[in-house]
Amino acid sequence: MGPVTGQPVVAVVGRPNVGKSTLVNRILGRRAAVVEDVPGVTRDRIAYDAVWNGRRFTLVDTGGWEPDASGLAAQVSEQAAAALDTADAVLFIVDVMTGATDADEAVARVLHRSGLPVILVANKVDDNRFESDAAALWGLGLGEPHPVSALHGRGSGDLLDAVLAVLPEAPREVFTETDGPRRVALIGRPNVGKSSLLNKIAGSRRSLVHDVAGTTRDPVDELVTVGGEEWMFIDTAGLRRRIREASGAEYYSSLRTASALEAAEVAIVLLAADEPLTEQDQRVITMVIEAGRALVLAFNKWDLVDEDRRYTLEREIDRDLGRIAWAPRVNVSARTGRATDRLAPALRTALESWGTRIPTGRLNAWLGEVVGATPPPPRGGKVPKILFATQAGVRPPRFVVFTTGFLEPAYRRFLERRLREDFGFAGSPIAISVRVRERGDRRPPTAG
Repeated sequence: MGPVTGQPVVAVVGRPNVGKSTLVNRILGRRAAVVEDVPGVTRDRIAYDAVWNGRRFTLVDTGGWEPDASGLAAQVSEQAAAALDTADAVLFIVDVMTGATDADEAVARVLHRSGLPVILVANKVDDNRFESDAAALWGLGLGEPHPVSALHGRGSGDLLDAVLAVLPEAPREVFTETDGPRRVALIGRPNVGKSSLLNKIAGSRRSLVHDVAGTTRDPVDELVTVGGEEWMFIDTAGLRRRIREASGAEYYSSLRTASALEAAEVAIVLLAADEPLTEQDQRVITMVIEAGRALVLAFNKWDLVDEDRRYTLEREIDRDLGRIAWAPRVNVSARTGRATDRLAPALRTALESWGTRIPTGRLNAWLGEVVGATPPPPRGGKVPKILFATQAGVRPPRFVVFTTGFLEPAYRRFLERRLREDFGFAGSPIAISVRVRERGDRRPPTAG
């Protein structure tokens, strides 16, 4: 799918072989840009759709930028420079293994003159030993360096939070209310029973089912009646491992799974109750959260778990999935049809939460009570003052808190927990961002 017009644009620039395409692949969650350990593999501007916390933007991968280059390298640099003409923000990638070169300093001067928000990325910080090398990049005069490892994913979440903070508000992926069925992505790692569950719900063998993992290769849209309501189910190939590690048909099936998730409003992540939770299961769940979709967990093969084991299994699930305790759970059996009728209420709950909006007055009254009882911890000897908050959007719910100083991640998690305790949001991810304002500026936002 090509990039959507009207979205904010982020240009990824830097000299050759500093890891631009690797970072692009990390952000996209799939191997989209060609990556080789050879300088100058990317020769053109290539645009991709990207999404983080439910918010979409266009990511432009550029060729290596060397302001004084000649020949083909000069053409590549011209393409990279041209990307600035359409960009709303810039990710400037520097390799901490080599440090800031003369070319990096020349690029930094051009970026200074552009007037665009620039996020300085210190790449190849694979562990804490290289943190000091990242700090040395303050000398480029582009603000705080963000240490990341594009190859391993270290620091990528914080980097994307920083990207969203500087981008202009833009239309997000909006699912308009229609009379048509709600769209459900049925996803999970291979051989957990996705096709069997869909067949049981649909009442016929509509998808190929085999004990060999990954026998479903293409998404299959199926109009299914569950709980007296029609739903559009998308059965997809299982996500076996990280997309960048997949190959052949499995690789392309993984891409189709990601596309199905983007097209859906709510995802059912199917897990095997008779097997331990795996890292692959956790990755699938993370994909749903990062895509900003409503979420329902379904544990298949519950009929294979004996009565004595079920209580301890529930406690183990509570422990292993504590980060998404807000997601409804349904224990089903694709073989017998056990509890499949409970999927519809769980889906409705998740979608209702996904579209919930809290009026600004009510939100700030709640915030005043919460902060009054539990103020944020001090930072640098000062306690940040929380000025006000607004809900910036829905599907998923997104909140912006305006403060006079940085809020620690632990306090943001506390606010999210209290939001869920007091307003629900069962089955929906929520995002809380913080914007720092001067103490004298208490103007409310113009929208929300």
